[in-house]
Order: sequence, then structure tokens, then C-alpha cells
Amino acid sequence: MNKPLIGAFFAALLLGAGIAPAVAAENIPTPKAVTETAPAAKAVTFAGTVALSNCSGSVVRSPDSQPTDPALVLSNGHCLETGFPGPGEVLVDRPSTRTFTLLDASGSGVGTLKASKIAYGTMTDTDLSLYELTSTYEQIEARYGIEALELETAHPAAGTAITVASGYWKRTYSCDIDGFVHQLKEGRWTWKDSVRYTPECRTIGGTSGSPVIDDATGKVVAVNNTGNESGQECTDNNPCEVDENGRVTVREGTNYAQQTYNMVPCIGTGNKIDLYREGCGLPKP
Repeated sequence: MNKPLIGAFFAALLLGAGIAPAVAAENIPTPKAVTETAPAAKAVTFAGTVALSNCSGSVVRSPDSQPTDPALVLSNGHCLETGFPGPGEVLVDRPSTRTFTLLDASGSGVGTLKASKIAYGTMTDTDLSLYELTSTYEQIEARYGIEALELETAHPAAGTAITVASGYWKRTYSCDIDGFVHQLKEGRWTWKDSVRYTPECRTIGGTSGSPVIDDATGKVVAVNNTGNESGQECTDNNPCEVDENGRVTVREGTNYAQQTYNMVPCIGTGNKIDLYREGCGLPKP
């Protein structure tokens, strides 16, 4: 998670070796679209995903978001241009001019979106960022023909077939939700109720921030963020699982995501983040 990849050559080595940390990528040329071989056909495409300078993301909406609302982009907290938020740190309404490349269904870039601010960002309890854009949903759809991905409002279930869609790499990974982790610890950070993938989702650097999409509904259930790279215990790039009794389990090569249903109640009128709305499960400053 916290070790940026250095150059395309190193990224190619990781791909060839099958190492799968879901970390931010740095200065890697964008390759052509590639799709992992899946056991069955799926309807998930790249439409609505975005590429950041070092990560992946997606244009998202809550069920109550309106066409005239400023659109939101979902990614990881560790993908923020301001650097990794420290434990306990929460960013709200920070000015930003970051840009995102919007992709169509085939993975082709169709335009550039621009942020007006970091609406929310943290690496405490979860690992996510939400950017507010200068464009509304209806403006994006009218100009590019791309609709936002909808956020699921309920906790996903183990066994759900999912696709991780990386806008950075223009690559998808298909697997199932293997289960949920009481606490996922990596270095200084602790995340709660994390999603654990089955082994088929071997995500790599640059896939950080990718939407995790329920194949059956097409809705976003989580945001991809990390994986245990080399079997170490609870270190940077090597998260460990901690159960309710404090027992630690290390799963080398296993990758993880952070659920997003609990942030939906935090999105209020006009897509404004209100951490004091009923049901909002995000950490507060």
C-alpha cells in the first residue's frame, strides 16, 4: 500500500512474478487495456472509472444524488495528492485542482475531469477519499455519455461475485468476496470490517482506489486498497488480519478492499459530506 512502484520496468517485474500489492503507482506509462481471464462472462465495464496520476478511481453517486449535483470521485485515502493521512487524521473540504481521466466502457480515455476540493479523506478505520468535481453528473453524461456508478447501501455478503476495475491500468480482476476481516492492520494504520478477496483477484500497484463492483447489480460495494506482498506480519505492504480475540493471521498474496456502504448516509443534499447525518459511519476529524 505505501510503497509506490518505481518505473514501468519494476511494474513489469511485479506482474511477471505475480506479486500483488494494491499500492499507488508512480510515473508508470499507461498500458493498453487488458482484461483478466474470467471463468464466466460479466457485464462490468470501465465506464465511469477514472485514472489518477498514481491510482485508480471512479465517478460515484448515492441513490439520492441528483443530476445537477457536483459529481464525486471515489479513490483511496493513500492516493491523496497531499500524502498519506496519519492515524486519526481526517480531511474535509480541502481545496484541490486534481484532474482525472474519464474512461468509457472499452477503457479509452474520453475526457478530463477536475476536482474543486477533497470532500473527504482518511486512512483511519477505512482507506478512502472522495473528491468533489467542478462538473455535475448531467454535464458529464451530456458531454461524454458516461453515467456514474451507484454506491450500494447494504453490507455485501461473502460469496458475492465481484470485479475490481482499475482505471489506471485499464484492467479488471474477477473473483468473489472470500469474507470479512474484523481488523486489518498495516504499519501505522488499522481498518475495520475489510473485504478479503478470493485468490483470483491478484491486484497490483496502481489498482489502489479501484471500485469493487458487484457483478449482479453493477453497484460499488468497496474500494480496492491493499494486499500482503511478502508474508510479513502487519508491516507496510503486508497487512495482517486481527480477529475479535486479538489473534493475528497472515495471508501472503491475499488482497483486500474497504467497504463503502457505510459512507452513503454521509452524503447529504447537494452531495455535500455531512459526518453528523444519521447512519454516517465515517470517522470524524
